[in-house]
Amino acid sequence: MFDADDLEEIREACEEWDEETVGPTVERFGERKEEFTTDTGGQEVKRIYTPNDVGDLDYDEDLGFPGEEPYTRGPYSTMHRGRLWTMRQYAGFGTPEETNDRFHYLIENGSSGLSMAFDLPTQMGYDSDADMAAGEVGKSGVAIDSLHDMETVFDGIPLDEVSTSMTINAPASVLLAMYVAVGDKQGVDREELRGTIQNDLLKEYIARNTYIYPPEPSMRIITDIFEFCADETPKFNTISISGYHVREAGATAAQELAFTLGNGIEYVEAAMDAGLDVDDFAPQLSFFFNAHNNILEEVAKFRAARRMWAQIMEERFGAENPKSKQLKFHTQTAGSTLTAQQVDNNIVRVAYQALAAVLGGTQSLHTNGKDEALALPTEESVRTALRTQQILAHESGAADTIDPLAGSYYVESLTDGVEEEAFDILDTVDEKGGMLQAIEDQWVQRQIQDVAYERQREIEEKERVIVGVNEFEVDEEPEVDIQEVTEEDEQRQIDRLNDVKDDRDDEEVEAKLDALREAAEGDDNVMPYIVDAVKAYATVGEICGVMRDVFGEYQPGAAV
Repeated sequence: MFDADDLEEIREACEEWDEETVGPTVERFGERKEEFTTDTGGQEVKRIYTPNDVGDLDYDEDLGFPGEEPYTRGPYSTMHRGRLWTMRQYAGFGTPEETNDRFHYLIENGSSGLSMAFDLPTQMGYDSDADMAAGEVGKSGVAIDSLHDMETVFDGIPLDEVSTSMTINAPASVLLAMYVAVGDKQGVDREELRGTIQNDLLKEYIARNTYIYPPEPSMRIITDIFEFCADETPKFNTISISGYHVREAGATAAQELAFTLGNGIEYVEAAMDAGLDVDDFAPQLSFFFNAHNNILEEVAKFRAARRMWAQIMEERFGAENPKSKQLKFHTQTAGSTLTAQQVDNNIVRVAYQALAAVLGGTQSLHTNGKDEALALPTEESVRTALRTQQILAHESGAADTIDPLAGSYYVESLTDGVEEEAFDILDTVDEKGGMLQAIEDQWVQRQIQDVAYERQREIEEKERVIVGVNEFEVDEEPEVDIQEVTEEDEQRQIDRLNDVKDDRDDEEVEAKLDALREAAEGDDNVMPYIVDAVKAYATVGEICGVMRDVFGEYQPGAAV
C-alpha cells in the first residue's frame, strides 16, 4: 500500500489536477448533474477516487482472503471458480400441476435450484375455499392447501437431488413440515434435505404485511424451527433474513443492509434467549438481498454485509464456529425497477443487476422475467432470464476470479461508506430498543417511506431518469404475451381440496390438531406436531387456524 508521504504527494497532485485540468473544463462545459449519488439518500459519488480514499485500508483486517475472516472477499475459498452460484429461478403459479410442469421445465433447461412462490391465501394461512381467498387463488404463486398439493408439486422430483427455496413467512412452519413429509414419503433421509424457507417475519411487519401472528409468538415459532432443523434437517437453511422486500419498499442500499442485519440480530438474540447455543443454529442462517441498477454500489453492499456480519457474530454473540460468522446470501434482481413500458428494456436491467450479484459473490441468484411488471412470467421470459445467468456464468468471465473489484479505490471507499452508514443506523436502532421495538414503534417503516416518497418525487420531476418511463418514451407498445390464472383454475383447486377432505380420516385430523393446540399453549416445540398434522392431511388453513386461536392476530399501528 501507500505510505504517508505517497498519500500526501497524491493528494497534492489531485488538488493540482482539480484546479488546473478539470476545473477549466467544468467551468466551460459543466457536468451532467450538480451532484452525483449512488442512490436516493445514498453516498455522494466524487469525481475521482485515489489511494487517499482508502488510505486507512488494512488488507488483513478489512479484506483478508476468500474463506477467511472477515469474509469481505467471500465465505468460501474458491467461490465461483469451484462451484457456480445456484441458478434458482422463482416459480409457482396456479395449480400444483402447473407448477410441477414449470419446475420440470426449469430443470430441463439447466436450473440448478428451485424457488417456490406461493399465492396470497397460502402466504396468509388461508385455504383456497376461504372467503378471504376469493379471486386470489394461484394468482401470485401456487396454491398449497394440503400435503397432497405439495406431493403434486414435487411429483417426479427427488428431494435428495434438488435444493428448494420457499418464499413463505407466517406459515413457514407448515410448508416446511409439508416438505419434510414429502421427503419422508419419498424415502429421503431428512439430513439430505437441502433448501431454505424465508421465515422472516420481522420484514413482513416492515414491508410486505403478509403476517398472521403478533411478533412474540412469531419469534417463538421461528426459534422452534431453528431447534427442529438443527436436529432433523441440518443442511436446510432455517431462515432467509430478507433485505429484498425492504429495498423493494423504497429503502436505500445502506438501509437495506442495516435493517436486514438488524433483523438478524433480533433472531439470534431470540434463539439464544430460548436456550439455543449460537454455534448450533447460526450456520443455518442465510440472507436474501436485492440487486439494483447501480452495479458498483450493489457490489460494495454485498462485500460490506459479509464483513459486518462476521464482526457482529463474533463481538456481539461470541460465535466461535467460523460457519456462524459466514454471511451466505441469495440475490434476486429488483422487481421494483421493472417497467410496464418497453418491457424488453427489463432484460437489460436484469442482466446488469445479475452482474452486480455475481461480482459481489452471491451464493444463489434469481433473475426476473421481463414481463413481471405486468403478470406472472411466461415460459419464454423465464427461459430468457435463466439464459441471462448462464451467459453470465459461461461467457462473461465475471466468475473466473474471486472478488474482481477488490482494490478499486472507488469500490473499497464505497464498501467502507456503506458499512459506516449501516452501522450508524444500527446504533440508532439499538438506542430505540432493538429492531422489534423500532418496528412496533413504526420508526423503521417511516425511514423507508421517506426515501420512497423522495424517489417518486425525483422520477416525477425527471431528476431521476427511468428509460422508457419519463425519458426515451415511445407512442405505442407491442403486444405482450401474458400468463393468466383463470377462475376455472381456482375452482379446480377448491374441488381438489374438497376431495382431500372427503378422503382423509377426520378423527385423526382432529386429534393431531388438538395435540398441536396443546403444544402451542405450552412450551413444547410445535414443529413435530405440525409435521404430524400435515401427514394426516390437515390443511394450511386448519393448522394456521389453531395457532391463530392460541396466538391471536397482529394488528399494526399507524405509521405517523
